[in-house]
Amino acid sequence: MPAQPPAGRPGDGGQDALFGPEDIDTGQMPGARTHAGPLFRDSPTARRLLSVREIYAEPAAAASPRGRQVLARYPDAEVVPVASHWRIPDLHGNEGNVDRWVRIKTETLVLGEKKTLTTRPNGRSADWIAPGPANGCAMACAYCYVPRRKGYANPITVFTNIERTIAHLSRHVARLGPKPEANQCDPTAWVYDIGENSDCSADALISDNVADLVHAFALWPTAKASFATKFVNPDLLLLNPRGRTRVRFSLMPQSDSTLLDIRTSPVESRIAAAGDFLEAGYEVHFNLSPVVLRPGWERDWSLLLRHMDDVLPARVKDQAAAEVIMLTHNEDLHDLNLRWHPRAEDVLWRPGIQQPKTSQNGSRNVRYRNGVKAEAVAAMRALAAANAPWLRIRYAF
Repeated sequence: MPAQPPAGRPGDGGQDALFGPEDIDTGQMPGARTHAGPLFRDSPTARRLLSVREIYAEPAAAASPRGRQVLARYPDAEVVPVASHWRIPDLHGNEGNVDRWVRIKTETLVLGEKKTLTTRPNGRSADWIAPGPANGCAMACAYCYVPRRKGYANPITVFTNIERTIAHLSRHVARLGPKPEANQCDPTAWVYDIGENSDCSADALISDNVADLVHAFALWPTAKASFATKFVNPDLLLLNPRGRTRVRFSLMPQSDSTLLDIRTSPVESRIAAAGDFLEAGYEVHFNLSPVVLRPGWERDWSLLLRHMDDVLPARVKDQAAAEVIMLTHNEDLHDLNLRWHPRAEDVLWRPGIQQPKTSQNGSRNVRYRNGVKAEAVAAMRALAAANAPWLRIRYAF
């Protein structure tokens, strides 16, 4: 049987922990690397991704140390006080914002405090989904589910009370104790996904939230952070994760990425960065996702896997694993994309091979029909075995 979380509600401060929160250092930086040159987040490339002109801010978030750090990065931005980071009339639910989809991601930030801290079970990429340091993204992937929840605009919301998140996680880790047995997430560590609703590599351009989480996990011997990313941020190489953070570079054929992964790093750049991140102390895995079924998809995935086999160092291959995730789309997102990026829907919306699926939150999703999906999953496993036999597929669905 795979390892299962113990009963109860970890993080509530139970008395049965093997070590308590007071035994875990949650705030000190464990030996970050020295760096004499300019940071990538101050580069023209980073500034093009985030040229912030307006910041919607909850007053308490703006006044916090992390909030002041963000405001200092963008001294010329207009600061607009708001009562709640979730309910901003000019931003969320404003249908007219579809016409400014990418511009909003470039020019707008939101500062808020994460009011409810919940860590919930997962069991696929990670054992647990942790409270993230942000919500939203500077990138604009056409299949992303996050903007469906916010309504017509999805810029980054930075959660400024990061110290509460780290304290919550320290209690959760302490309550769990050592992992009793291996599972598909990790053989020895409890894995926490810290980037479910954002891309941590982009978040790190704005504040030290991600750095604080990496530093905290570096000091927790029974836990490991994990996040997927489509953006190469060299500043993360200056941290010292000590093998306790897993970076999962999301990959797809470049032709798909050019159409669907708007504003992301080129796929070859993500692959090329793997060796540097491993050398810096990260664990490096890959997400082969989403797999989009369109004419020629098997040929292009074969070429991508062969390229990985050709260029990745042996040390990366020796520790690598991957997830294979078939595309899940959404009717509301389909309608939204038709207004700002209709070409994406030529490959994302294929009713002839898709079937409806209602999610747990009531969203009207579509996914590939059962037989189509089963054949595609089997094909992806075969392509990996033939072209990158070293790549362990952790799971595929």
